[in-house]
Amino acid sequence: MKLSRIDMKNQNILFGILVLLFVTLMSVPYLVPHTGFLALIGFVPLLCLERIATMTGAKRVWLWHYSAFLLWNAVTTFWVCNATVGGGIFACVANAFQMSLVFGLFRWSRKYLRGSLPYIFLAALWIAWEKYYLDVAQISWPWLLLGNAFARTVSLVQWYEWLGTLGGSLWVWASNLSVFSLMVFLSDGSWFRFNAKARFASAAAALLIFFVPAILSMSMYYGHEQQEGDTLKVVALQPNIDPYHKFQALPQSQQNVILLEQLKTALSGRTDTSALLAVAPETFTNDIVTGDYERSMTYRRFREFLKQYHNVNLLFGASSYSYIESAGAPSYTARKVSDGLWVESHNSALMVDGTDDAQIYHKSKLVVAVEMTPYPAFFCKIDDLLGGVMGRCIGQKEVSLLSCRTRDAEGKVVEDVPLGCAVCYESVYPEHCAEYVRKGAKALAIITNDAWWGNTPGYRQHLSYASLRAIETRRDIVRSANTGISAIIDSRGDIVSKTAWWEPAVLEGEIHLSEKQTFFVAQGDIVGRLCAFMAVMLLLFCIVRKLSFRQE
Repeated sequence: MKLSRIDMKNQNILFGILVLLFVTLMSVPYLVPHTGFLALIGFVPLLCLERIATMTGAKRVWLWHYSAFLLWNAVTTFWVCNATVGGGIFACVANAFQMSLVFGLFRWSRKYLRGSLPYIFLAALWIAWEKYYLDVAQISWPWLLLGNAFARTVSLVQWYEWLGTLGGSLWVWASNLSVFSLMVFLSDGSWFRFNAKARFASAAAALLIFFVPAILSMSMYYGHEQQEGDTLKVVALQPNIDPYHKFQALPQSQQNVILLEQLKTALSGRTDTSALLAVAPETFTNDIVTGDYERSMTYRRFREFLKQYHNVNLLFGASSYSYIESAGAPSYTARKVSDGLWVESHNSALMVDGTDDAQIYHKSKLVVAVEMTPYPAFFCKIDDLLGGVMGRCIGQKEVSLLSCRTRDAEGKVVEDVPLGCAVCYESVYPEHCAEYVRKGAKALAIITNDAWWGNTPGYRQHLSYASLRAIETRRDIVRSANTGISAIIDSRGDIVSKTAWWEPAVLEGEIHLSEKQTFFVAQGDIVGRLCAFMAVMLLLFCIVRKLSFRQE
């Protein structure tokens, strides 16, 4: 049966099968370990759908594209609804819309581009959109970056130290397009019109695109040697406090006791005077006032406890507040306390020891709606009408480092280890974590609270993305999660040790320190920039051709 003669019923059945095949192939890598290779053919069904639709003159093809992307988002990130139903639905709907918009522009470009150019435009535009998500957009949800599909198959993507996660997205598109091209050649008879050398070259090119990055990565993976040098002893604390009750049913003083008992157990019998880094989860306390830490019961309790243990540094998360005296609102995010007094909220990480020398870092990559109001000049007014339902945290514009310090008997700092601390959602952003290393971080820490999502794939996905950050920067990572999974990750991206989910735990180990910068850290996201440039150029070319057609 010729494609042009497919009736509407059979066409819809065929399109439905292709959509389900796409959703399956692209969802499994995000849900099942060691299945990232499926993403290398995951888009082929959708490309086939688009080709059949073009050949048959099918209408409303965008509904099939949108349905495919909506299902993909729902299957892989449904767990967001456990924390916020509205936010989860919005994330799936909006993300699917943007994905289908990319495909819509691709279909439109076929009117003005010939040969393989529309498909090059599709790949470049998709990666440019991912780049925009990562670096520019205030409404940002980069959870399903195509390069993230390999997060639980790190042996295949060791070259992320050169090209980063968007390099993985490029590999996905290159593999899918090469496989699709071969299928087209076979289906339309072009394959048999080629001579033997041309057929061999086409097949060899597809195989090289498909396998060479994996083979190169495997050689890097098994040949990787941990850099000789200094190490830092670490303790990841997992208090396992239900976040839905921690600020209502469980007093902060009791939470402090739980955490310090864990730390005391880890430090029992300690005779070593070298530096030790203890890491506690995100938003452990909510009583920190910036610039006046003495007002915090938690800060005072931690500092007094650490006076007993020389050179123990405690890194923990806090909801912190900055009070500002101003006649009018100092910012869109500030909330009024009283006449002339305003407060700004932060999601922060604090580093404390037994001295008064505390350090603080304010999370800069904030979760849309939950922590920050995007485009505040517009949405804050809407939020006011809704009664202030959206978060209004404010973060740092530029990242800064925290130091794990070693002091002599008189309290003088004799050595410090610069660390980058990613607070929860920040660990999803490659360039953000690379910036810590550019500023001199010798290791990375991640503090998070993934319990909002319950026992769903969410916390496992979040953990796996940390492995990609380790590869891109070649930095060891210590990760503390309130309810799990806490972990120590080496510079190869392997999880060296980890805790169980929803169990109190103390994870002890050591991380290696490094001063070297990878190509990705030094040069940034080259793949994203090049694809953005290419997408813009091809889009402008299409626009010029469209205008020229009108004049004719």
